[in-house]
Amino acid sequence: MQRSLHIDPEKCTGCLQCEMACSLENEKVFNIAKSRIKVFTFHEEGRFVPYTCTQCDEAWCMHACPVEAIQLNKLTGAKVVNESVCVGCKVCTIACPFGTVNYNEDSGKVIKCDLCGGDPECAKACPTSAIAYIDANWTGLDRMRSWAARTDTSARA
Repeated sequence: MQRSLHIDPEKCTGCLQCEMACSLENEKVFNIAKSRIKVFTFHEEGRFVPYTCTQCDEAWCMHACPVEAIQLNKLTGAKVVNESVCVGCKVCTIACPFGTVNYNEDSGKVIKCDLCGGDPECAKACPTSAIAYIDANWTGLDRMRSWAARTDTSARA
């Protein structure tokens, strides 16, 4: 069963626990700047929206990488950066249309969500269940894929 992150922005309080858990798991520090998940704040509306890599089927970051440092983890479906292969050229950061591949100045490599090997810390840390790791069939992934596959992009889904 393929699983994916499901984000419900209506439940997000902007507590940033997901960002802290992610940075601790991946960088061994509490530093939201080093998190692979970000919470976008809409100040005037008083709303928060967590966002991270959607692990696209047609992963532009992976295809753009000139040294093939981003590989598919067949167990989780995550597109994972192999740090020992990454040369830090940042081509994948440009290729990602969602801005979820970032450059880590400390390591000189790129970072992106790898689903924590199938046990995402962001989902475990979220006190309101705004982030959940669930069966991909329940996330609307098929509907998004169907819409993305359309050749007539001017019509609404």
